[in-house]
Order: sequence, then C-alpha cells, then structure tokens
Amino acid sequence: MHFDVGKGKTVKAVDGISFHIKEGETFGLVGESGCGKSTTGRVLMHLYEPTEGEVTYRGINIHNLNDREAFQYKRKIQMIFQDPYASLNPRLTVRDIMLEPMEIHDLYGGRRARLEKADELLEAVGLHRSFANRYPHEFSGGQRQRIGIARALTLEPEFIIADEPISALDVSVQAQVVNLLKTLQKEKGLTFLFIAHDLSMVKHISDRIGVMYLGHMAEITDSARLYKEPLHPYTQALLSAIPIPDPDIEDKRKRIILKGELPSPIDPPSGCVFRTRCPAAMDICAAQKPELKEADKGHFVACHLYDGDVGKEADGMKVTLQAR
Repeated sequence: MHFDVGKGKTVKAVDGISFHIKEGETFGLVGESGCGKSTTGRVLMHLYEPTEGEVTYRGINIHNLNDREAFQYKRKIQMIFQDPYASLNPRLTVRDIMLEPMEIHDLYGGRRARLEKADELLEAVGLHRSFANRYPHEFSGGQRQRIGIARALTLEPEFIIADEPISALDVSVQAQVVNLLKTLQKEKGLTFLFIAHDLSMVKHISDRIGVMYLGHMAEITDSARLYKEPLHPYTQALLSAIPIPDPDIEDKRKRIILKGELPSPIDPPSGCVFRTRCPAAMDICAAQKPELKEADKGHFVACHLYDGDVGKEADGMKVTLQAR
C-alpha cells in the first residue's frame, strides 16, 4: 500500500508483506509507530484499495468483488478502532449507534428485534442495557471501547480487526478489555487480527505474532516461541525492552539499544530496511532485500543471518544478540 504525497514522492506504508490468519485464532501484529500496522488492517477491511497484490478471504480476492459482494463482505469483517473518543458519533445515543449498522444491513427483522439485540450486546460486553439512552461523552474510555466492541458485534462478524483497541486506556482497563475479547472469541468463534505495540499484552492474547518494521514483515511465529527464541535482531531488541517483574533478573539482563532514527518510508534504505539500525548488519544487507523464509517449522524470518552459508558465518552474532 503506497501513497502518493506529491512532488514525485511516494510513502511505502506497506511494502510487500505476506501472511495468513487461521480461522478461530488471534494473530497479533506488532511494531513501532508508523511501521504500517494500521494501514494493513485498513486494507484488509477494504477501506483502502491496495497499490498491488491481493487480499483473499476464504479463497476469494476481496478487491475483485462487485458492490453487492463487497457490502456483504464488510458485514463479515468488522473493526474496533484505536480511539474510543473519536470512533463514536457524539450526536447519537448508544442505542442509535448500535442500531445504525443493523438498519443498514436490514438485520433481525424489525426495530423491536434490533433493540433487543442491542441490549443483549451491551450486556455481553459488561454494560447495563439502561446505558443505551446515554451519549458517548457520558462514559469513561474503557466503557466507550466496550461500546465500540458491542457495535462491531452487531452484524455477527466472523473476523474482527482490533486496531490498537487498548492503547488509549489505563493499564487496569486494558486487562479487562483484553479478557473481554478472549471471552467473546470463545463464545462466538471469532477470528482476530490484534494490532498493538504493547508486546506484553500481545503475548497474552495472541496465538501467532507478526513483527513489522517500516512496512515490511520481519518475523512470524507462534506467540510462545517468539518470546522464548526471537530470531530477527529487531524482534530481539523489542523484547529486550519489556520489563521483567523480578529485580534480580531485570538488573542482570542485557538491554539491546538500537542506534539511529527510524528511516523515512519515503526514502527507505536499500536492501534490508532495518540495516541502518541493526548491530549485526553485513555487506549483503545493503545489496539484497532478505526474503521471509521458514528458519524452523512454523517460524518465518526475513534476515540474512539465516541464509545458509551467510548465517553460519554470522552465527556468533546471533548468539550475542539474544536478549535474555
């Protein structure tokens, strides 16, 4: 997904990533701000038309759908937005916010059934049905995010894109929202794309995790393996920043500090986009872009450290970079 910003310049917000999400799982997508996580979610939601490539849902390319098919697709795919203060219409009551998508898609057979469904969903996310008569400004941030979750469930979706749904909330409320999402997933058989930058929270909710850097996918594997044995130097640096609630371990642990600033997506580095900040960068990193390859069963990484003979030569670097 590239954006023309004028004067012949292009922002490569998402640049050649590829991954799949299994039915019923939560796929976490993490990375620094500006790495392309939210843009990826909006492309999947059909809010952006991709510059190149395709998005397939149950084997069908969603960007080849006609208007009627796209309308039905958007019922199956819903989004929970990052900002609970900006994503709700301040002029509508909670009841009207809930009814609007049901009326657009003509669901549940009439207004009385829709009202009952709205009340059921409010209670499902831990809010009393009497709250339906209130306006968004009367609620706290955590309550607003629960309303946003309830609204996403009104169309009985199969797949929900959660775009940093907890980043604007207090820590205690974050845990409540994440536990709510896990409960709803179990009850309704939902599939989630969970976009976030809080790695500790992503570990708690995700089955598999993809790590993005400057529009590229750096690493993909299951949650437990990523935290136990990260392969990409960028992933290792990210995980080394997570505090451990044990002062003895935390005091002895080595922190990996990345040097330099995040490059501009308008003019990214040649070859590996992480090479300008990577402590293990080699000559090949500037000349050749690494491909996302399976380094171990189910563990994919885009790094020349794991390319055959090149990886053997740099094996010592891999050991010293590990964050424990």
